[in-house]
Amino acid sequence: MQVISRNEFSTHQQKYFDLARHQEVLIQDGDFTITMNASPTVELQTILEPDEDFFRAISMEELLEGIYLDIHKKFANRK
Repeated sequence: MQVISRNEFSTHQQKYFDLARHQEVLIQDGDFTITMNASPTVELQTILEPDEDFFRAISMEELLEGIYLDIHKKFANRK
């Protein structure tokens, strides 16, 4: 696997396109990573910092408690 910067890729594009036919090439630029390999797909991964939506989200325990209560109500109302 070859890890390079965006600038290095820009300067020598053909070299890294040829190299990607035989081995994986990772192009890194700040928070972005692009993976190139022999498959016809290109993956773009973004690393995000937690935002306010993340901090407003409920926990797994709260989710499971809500699901349990909903299921309990559904079965209680069946009679």
